[in-house]
Amino acid sequence: MSKEVRVGVAAVILREGRVLLGERIGSHGANTWATPGGHLELGESIEQCATRETLEETGLTVDSFEKLTFTNDIFAKEGKHYVTLFVVATCLNGEPEVTEPHKCKQWKWFELDELPEPLFLPLTNLLKDSVSLSAFI
Repeated sequence: MSKEVRVGVAAVILREGRVLLGERIGSHGANTWATPGGHLELGESIEQCATRETLEETGLTVDSFEKLTFTNDIFAKEGKHYVTLFVVATCLNGEPEVTEPHKCKQWKWFELDELPEPLFLPLTNLLKDSVSLSAFI
């Protein structure tokens, strides 16, 4: 395992009682469903990272943010360790597009009580912490 702990940012985008998830490919967590997100870059705010990653991955522009929580995510098989910072993001217009086909197979909106499986580890850990996303709808 790498001795480096990385910081990830995850944008939980909610619209009309549903959450936006993408099916990951080609990276750690392949074949799992995750929110838009990625690595926090040097000098970047959490909100800037969430905005950048959402735009890069989905083509969507995020309108506003609310800090949610964080998770401690150890990917034992891949030898990676992340702390993931979650924000709830609002995006009122547009539909997601697969803009990075080497990273994501598809984007879909899911009802909060009908999430697909398997989920990306940070999202699984978020839900284990009994975080209620419905409070943000």
